[in-house]
Amino acid sequence: MAQSTLFLVISIATIVVSAEPTLKFPPGFKFGAATSAYQIEGAWNVSDKGESIWDRFTHTLPDRVYNGHTGDIACDSYNQWKKDVQIAAELGLHHYRFSISWTRLLPSGTPNHICEDGIKYYNDLIDGLLEKGIEPMVTIYHWDLPQRLQDLGGWCNPLITDWFADFARIVFSIYADRVKWWITINEPLIICDFPFNTGQMAPGIIDPQIGSYLCTKHTLLAHAKAWRIYDEEFRPKFHGKVSIANQLLAYEETSPGDREPVELISQLSTGIYSHAIYSKEGGWPPIIEKLFAEKSKTKGYPRSRLPEFTKEEIELVRGTYDYYALNYYTARVVRFARPGEEAGPWPVFGSPELNIVANVLPEWKTTVADIFFIYPPGLRHLLSWLKKNYGDIQMFITENGYPSNGDEKLDDVERVQFTHDHLEQVLLSINEDDVDVIGYTAWSLIDNFEWPEGYRVKFGLYEVNFEDPERTRTKRKSAEYYQRVIEQHALIPIKQPYDEL
Repeated sequence: MAQSTLFLVISIATIVVSAEPTLKFPPGFKFGAATSAYQIEGAWNVSDKGESIWDRFTHTLPDRVYNGHTGDIACDSYNQWKKDVQIAAELGLHHYRFSISWTRLLPSGTPNHICEDGIKYYNDLIDGLLEKGIEPMVTIYHWDLPQRLQDLGGWCNPLITDWFADFARIVFSIYADRVKWWITINEPLIICDFPFNTGQMAPGIIDPQIGSYLCTKHTLLAHAKAWRIYDEEFRPKFHGKVSIANQLLAYEETSPGDREPVELISQLSTGIYSHAIYSKEGGWPPIIEKLFAEKSKTKGYPRSRLPEFTKEEIELVRGTYDYYALNYYTARVVRFARPGEEAGPWPVFGSPELNIVANVLPEWKTTVADIFFIYPPGLRHLLSWLKKNYGDIQMFITENGYPSNGDEKLDDVERVQFTHDHLEQVLLSINEDDVDVIGYTAWSLIDNFEWPEGYRVKFGLYEVNFEDPERTRTKRKSAEYYQRVIEQHALIPIKQPYDEL
């Protein structure tokens, strides 16, 4: 064979090989799974544990939760935590994300009394994980505000920022010697926007005009105070990482030319909880701040309904991150409302504030959860949007999961497909878009109490038998698939249609 021909053959072979998709995840990429305290622990009134807003909500407003379900027992993880550690180890998880119940540790919500049983429960869980080689990733607040603090105004009271800071300092002081990954607050979008706009989440108060935006500002300030406490008092010794986890919806054009509403609503849903922390200048997204000032004036308010940040507050919040934590489930296509057409309610079906209507495309697969439609490319688009807006920072996917009704029992092939397709988008983000994604967390490790959906909706890699007093956990096919992904540190191709591992 002539030298030139040989060179040509080798060159073509090189092109073919390099064109194949990279299925391996980068070295050090972390795989995990997540839960939260109210959703799995149960034991809502054991020892001297205090009442949370979700205890009050489910007990007094049972019509707002499917079949009147509560988290009183849930998965009984307060008593069955060793089972959770065992299945996390069986999966080979690098990290397990869970949250600390504010009222289990501080029954009154304030640090005048710390519950010894609460301290022991989380000590045992953390130590059990570490013994199995699993990193604990701890969320300090996952929606279960002490009812006592809610009675004083909750997230609308500016003092909440100090109450939360006090709680965070105690959590750090007890557990920071062993916990290196922290999330201060989970999904302020769902803490603030969803409850105050719909009343379908605790505390059940509807006040979209004022309450939701007071809550928004105070969650950002509370996060910042907690981050700075860790940074100044605990980081020098323990060298951990702290962030806030945002629930992000991906927005796409309804038709070509709809970029303006896409960017506007992205800034309202993502930017309003990110710009103050991750941008160089801090504060609210300028376009949102300007718009709210104008709209508030036309509605007769003497000042903007989006509460102003002082210069000191801007500096307090700006830069309070070690990575970007994002939770992704679904997407929407958006456009401006037509004359006479109503938008909303925010944050699922559009934004009355922006006069934007949100819908889904007919080809997006539906799920048992009414608001979740499957669109895996949305995850990649979000990661690129975040990099474009806030720079080349580390991204950690802290929730991503598929809701079913459980009829499939253990043969949850749709969850396998969902996991594969979203991990594929993660790899595309890393390899094609050069986004620094450092981890992925499946929601959830086990079936649990899914807020207004109760136990009707199942997200678990492991099935939980809620009719069994022992709350038996049983491995689903999705757990087997995820275990193989972790073992091989690679995206495992699946057959079409999916039939076996």
